[in-house]
Amino acid sequence: MQDLSIGLFQFDQIWQDKQANFERISAQLAVAPKCDLLLLPEMFHTGFSMELACADNWQHSEGLLFLKTMAARYQMAIYTSLMVQDSGKYFNRGVFVYPEGQIKTYDKRKAFGLGGEDQYFSTGEKEVIVSYLGWNLNLQICYDLRFPELVRNRLNAAGAPAYDVLLNIANWPQKRIAHWDALLKARAIENQCYVLACNRIGQDGTNLVYNGHSQAVDLMGDFLAKPLEQEGFYVVSCSAALLKEGRKMLPFLKDA
Repeated sequence: MQDLSIGLFQFDQIWQDKQANFERISAQLAVAPKCDLLLLPEMFHTGFSMELACADNWQHSEGLLFLKTMAARYQMAIYTSLMVQDSGKYFNRGVFVYPEGQIKTYDKRKAFGLGGEDQYFSTGEKEVIVSYLGWNLNLQICYDLRFPELVRNRLNAAGAPAYDVLLNIANWPQKRIAHWDALLKARAIENQCYVLACNRIGQDGTNLVYNGHSQAVDLMGDFLAKPLEQEGFYVVSCSAALLKEGRKMLPFLKDA
């Protein structure tokens, strides 16, 4: 299990303009430092929209094709979400794209009722943990963060934790950013894992304002990368040795 480098690209998503967002991401990746895994904000190529006409057809998704191309070109995995239509239903679908082109999907389990998301999108029904470079990564999307029962870590039959890193990609507004900061730190401490979270900045088409606060937190609740408010590409390293040592010193999961 090697150390894992994770890039967070926090940017001002262009409202419902897929091509413009592709171009912005492409330009950033052309000059970005190398990493093992890249996180992009929720609904990466449209912003957090309820305009179903913007949904990709899952069987012929231009967003997924773009992500596969970037993952292969830069030999890294990518995790983000996009609005898709699949078998007559619409989903806010998380996609974990491996460098070789394989895909694992996670459908957001908690629709944001306050914003009307539940009126448009079907929700997922299961936790998704993916394995990558020896690490187990639990996938979440934005509002899922408010529900700790969705990702309660636990020991398996061999005595190993179910996952090592919690990934959350979001469009979380500035007016509730204090909740975001507190909940991310809580998830790291209670689950004895790294938490990596990528949010957007700027203003969307509904006039919601976002101030980012993408961040990385370790199992002790300490920042690897403090909350960030500027657009930019940030890389952090998750230490396998420190994770193992922290869990050994404080074996809380065995009492869960």
